[in-house]
Order: sequence, then structure tokens, then C-alpha cells
Amino acid sequence: MNKVLNILSILFGLWFINAGLNKVFNYIPVPEDMPQSMIDLNEHMEALIWLLPLVAIVEIAGGILVLLKRTRALGAIVLFPVLVGILLVHIISAPSGLVIALIFWAIEIWILYKNWDKYKAMINA
Repeated sequence: MNKVLNILSILFGLWFINAGLNKVFNYIPVPEDMPQSMIDLNEHMEALIWLLPLVAIVEIAGGILVLLKRTRALGAIVLFPVLVGILLVHIISAPSGLVIALIFWAIEIWILYKNWDKYKAMINA
């Protein structure tokens, strides 16, 4: 099972690095069938000049941290608020992407569970 978690963690980290880099360089085209609510949400986020660069930095940093086994526990914590946002966006604006969001949440919960001993010091302090 650890091999499966390692492979999923690497794919998870690479996905977040790619998502963060796309926010900076815009190399993935916007799908033509994107719901209007998602287009509106994206325009509102772009209006806040600092928001997308901040999310991009967090996604890239969290993705790199999740790639490395030694820093995976920290990466899961860094990506947690981003995953909350992803889940809420797909629940509210784009239910068609909810399955992917739930898959990412399953990977996140698995990483958190496997690293629970590393978090105990923060919780019990």
C-alpha cells in the first residue's frame, strides 16, 4: 500500500505544480464548455490581483513538498486550504468536476492519515 500511496502522492504533487504553473503562465486553454458560473468566478478571482499569484505559489510549494516523502506531511497541510476551495467551487459552481475533487480529497486524507503521528505534536501542544 505504501507504493500506491507514493505513486498517488507523486501524481498529486505534480498535478498541483502544474495547476500553479498554469495560473502563472496560462498554457492550458480554457474549455469551451466551461459553465458560466465558473467563468464568472474566475473573472472575480482575477479582479483581486493578489489572489491567483498567492494560490499559484501555495500550489507549487505544496506540490513540491508532497512530491518528497520527507516533507509530504507538511505539503498536505499547505495544500489543505486549496483543497477546501476546490471542493467548494465544485459543489457550488461546477458539480461536473466534483468527482475529481473528491478523488483529490481521498488522496489528501490518506496522506494526512499516514502522517498522523507527525501532526500529534501540533495538536497536543
